[in-house]
Amino acid sequence: MSRFPASPSDRQSDGRDIAPPIAAARAIRPAPVGRAASRGVAVGAVAVLLAGVGTSADAAPGDPVVSGATINSGHDVIVGITHNVQFPVTVSGSDDSGLSFADVDLKGPHGGFYTTDAFCETATACTTVFTVNAHPAPGSDDPVDLANANAGTWSVDALVDANDGTSVFAPGVGSFSLKRAAQVTVNASPEPVAKGARITVTGKLVRANWDTYRYAGYAGQAVKLQFRPKGSSTYTTVATVNTSGTGTLRTTVKAVKDGYWRWSFTGTNTTGPAKATGDYVDVRP
Repeated sequence: MSRFPASPSDRQSDGRDIAPPIAAARAIRPAPVGRAASRGVAVGAVAVLLAGVGTSADAAPGDPVVSGATINSGHDVIVGITHNVQFPVTVSGSDDSGLSFADVDLKGPHGGFYTTDAFCETATACTTVFTVNAHPAPGSDDPVDLANANAGTWSVDALVDANDGTSVFAPGVGSFSLKRAAQVTVNASPEPVAKGARITVTGKLVRANWDTYRYAGYAGQAVKLQFRPKGSSTYTTVATVNTSGTGTLRTTVKAVKDGYWRWSFTGTNTTGPAKATGDYVDVRP
């Protein structure tokens, strides 16, 4: 059967656009500025931690030191087309008097820009939460959404204040990947099938279109066909197939034993990974 939803026991990642849970996150909604004010640009749900250098070239002795930033607990930020996405950004550093406040900026491709403030919860860490979406906000005075061109690598700048009144600007203190959510379906047939006969496995790979608020076929992408024997928990790659111009997948394989077939997409620089729910095929003697 062809379907997008998957049972927890068989699904590792289904491309849904809901962000991972954020412990003790403060719901601070950033005010978009720059390009965001004119197009409604934003960030989304998934990020990669890159601890950076931190202090600016103008930093003087006695100024705070910024040592790095953690974005979304080290995960990519992946955004679909329906849900708001929250993710935390923590700027880390040090100062003899302790850190007190940080102005955190996110900068992305094609003018993507977001900013918000973070009060430092400890002497060495300042955490804030960005809330973004990739869908229209009807009735809002300030609708926020993403454009496809904003997907890719984003950087983090931080202006950090210390309790003694000193401050330092740290450009490029971290970076993360903001990606469009993907989904893939699978259908293996016929089922049941005689041992040694051929099975046709089809499917479709789609990804979120932030310009139209729909999912659309993802063309020219390499997707792995994987098989998990009945009674096993491990999938093995059987073949790699490229999607058509509409994102469809199709190949044939020999039926050897009972088990589950699925398509697995590893993702790209702009698009998150996706795995279909395994489709069970009963192989009979």
